[in-house]
Amino acid sequence: MYNNLVRFLSAGFGLGYMPVAPGTFGTLLGCALFYVFKDQSRFWFIQFTVIMSLVSILIAHLGEISFKKKDCQKIVIDEVAGVLVTYAFVGFSIYNLVLGFLFFRLFDVAKIWPADLAQKKLPGGLGVVMDDIVAGLQGGLLLLALPTLIQWVKKGLALVS
Repeated sequence: MYNNLVRFLSAGFGLGYMPVAPGTFGTLLGCALFYVFKDQSRFWFIQFTVIMSLVSILIAHLGEISFKKKDCQKIVIDEVAGVLVTYAFVGFSIYNLVLGFLFFRLFDVAKIWPADLAQKKLPGGLGVVMDDIVAGLQGGLLLLALPTLIQWVKKGLALVS
């Protein structure tokens, strides 16, 4: 019973058992949470994200033990926590929902430094989750900076015209 519960939770309520792209489905669960909690304050959402991230480390650690495999592909609770970190930088909008998903998946798959280092060097659940937290930070910073970057491009194009 305990093993089944650990596997169910670490697999993002079973989404980790999807035959293709389980990490993407785990990310979608995080997107759904962003939508469900869209009316909460940013402070509340950041607190929720921190708690979810800490709980994810424990659950991912127990999931590795239960699945008997390091960073098992079925463990997607880390993607949930990671994409929540991306969304902690911004308020809710459909624009942020979609771009946050895309940016997080881009950084999660690419494992750009220091995400790759976190995955390789940190033990157990900490290593499973921290690369996604780093990807979430990278995606969130890009999502936060994007409107400013777009304005710079517009100004640059106006100067050229």
